[in-house]
Amino acid sequence: MGIPKQKTLNNKTLSARIDALPASAGLWRFIILLSLGGFFELYDLFETGYISSGLLAENIFHIGTAGVFGISDQAAFASSTFLGLFFGASLLAPNADRFGRRMTFMFALAWYGCFSLLMSFQNTAEGIILCRFLVGVGLGLELVTIDTYLTEWVPSHMRSRAFAFAFFIQFLSVPAVALMSWWLVPQTFFGLTGWRYVVIAGALCSLVVWIVRKNLPESARWLAQQGRHEDAHNVVSAMEKRCGVSNSPAYIAEESPAELPRKGTFREIWSPEYRKRTLMLTVMNFFQAIGFFGFGNWLPALLSGKGTTVTHSLLYAFFITLAYPLGSLICSRYADKIENKWQIVLSSLMTVVFGTLFALQTHPVMLVICGFLITYSNAWLTFSYHAYQTEVFPTHIRARAVGFCYSFSRLSTVFSSILIGLILQYAGTQGVIAFIVVSMIIVMLVIGIFGPKTRGINLENI
Repeated sequence: MGIPKQKTLNNKTLSARIDALPASAGLWRFIILLSLGGFFELYDLFETGYISSGLLAENIFHIGTAGVFGISDQAAFASSTFLGLFFGASLLAPNADRFGRRMTFMFALAWYGCFSLLMSFQNTAEGIILCRFLVGVGLGLELVTIDTYLTEWVPSHMRSRAFAFAFFIQFLSVPAVALMSWWLVPQTFFGLTGWRYVVIAGALCSLVVWIVRKNLPESARWLAQQGRHEDAHNVVSAMEKRCGVSNSPAYIAEESPAELPRKGTFREIWSPEYRKRTLMLTVMNFFQAIGFFGFGNWLPALLSGKGTTVTHSLLYAFFITLAYPLGSLICSRYADKIENKWQIVLSSLMTVVFGTLFALQTHPVMLVICGFLITYSNAWLTFSYHAYQTEVFPTHIRARAVGFCYSFSRLSTVFSSILIGLILQYAGTQGVIAFIVVSMIIVMLVIGIFGPKTRGINLENI
């Protein structure tokens, strides 16, 4: 009995067309549109620390054993966020492989926007913490989907640069939420306290972006992997037109044996072909989160431990956090000129060097300079590993594998936050910095020794 024939589009031709897209205004507009979703995700994520004072002032949150779970409601609020991120990234991210990047992307954006809006009208700690967990689920799913979406549409010659610029836009949310909270949290308008407006602003803007982004194209690579070759051809042709390519090739189908779309499974990410990469990225995510959130979330406390007042600590912290967007913008100028795995190693080394110097400083100016450079290195590390971990897995398991590995950074944050608090109490600032430095050395070794090269290589050949 003969093998049935079907018409398929050559996947190499499709990849070559994507890699040939010019770095035009049309392609950058697409990248910016994707990045806006990430802006409001990080806005939502970083608002955790800024709105807690308003919740305490309104007597919704309580400290110590008076909290809902016998611990501070602020701690439960933060933990529920990261627990939601863990579940969203690990359990729901595979849906991006099943239903497509665009649909999952839009679903996650609407999900966390709606639950964030619902959270702003809660009047009990229980209601806020539950809504925050659900918001975290949407955030975890969205972050993984954006990374896979961006990797599959951006040409190989500008992948790292595109991620650096995307995180420049996303990290603008850090000073934005800080300024919004500084202005709104102490206020009351129309009977609603200010912290609610901080949450409402992020939720409504994310829903506006949802409307604007309804016209985003599906990932052509995902469509081809699903056997929808003509649809893949059409979306690539539309992107070529958007990028100013005047002559797109006509759709020419090839006769080949019919193949069912390849469905990824959890077991496959542990197959001999991908096991080493899965383990490498799981370890990397676990320990890089200690450096990123360990320094970022505890910065005011670390500065206070160096002898600065609370007011000065917050002021210094604001200037230091400006390095998140500025660092990403500066890095976008050279991101494509260095192998991605070595960018992860170099940025981790930078954290080690300036983290050690930070622990030795007492002068305010030197504290700010060292803190700024640590934050710069964290921004560099962030876009590098987000780009890298989406490059090293194939399309049919990309979201599933990245979601699983990335979820360990969320799980790490829950435990490391408790551990850093204990270290700060018993070993001081130097002890915390030492903990962060050791974590970054582990990241350097794991990626430097086991990480494959990806710079300028077509996704299908990595």
